[in-house]
Amino acid sequence: MKLKVTQTRSTINRIEDHKKVIKALGLGKIGKSRIHNDTPSIRGMINKVAYLLKVEELKEE
Repeated sequence: MKLKVTQTRSTINRIEDHKKVIKALGLGKIGKSRIHNDTPSIRGMINKVAYLLKVEELKEE
């Protein structure tokens, strides 16, 4: 399964670790999206900064 991760909020005035997680997910601007494989490490990163993101599950055909 794949996850589409979209940044919905700014990283201004956020904890430095959270900014680094956003960068590691390939995001950095509001509205930017990336598609990732659904792995435990990606899920952990998403859970850490869930308040900044919108996550959609994509079905593989």
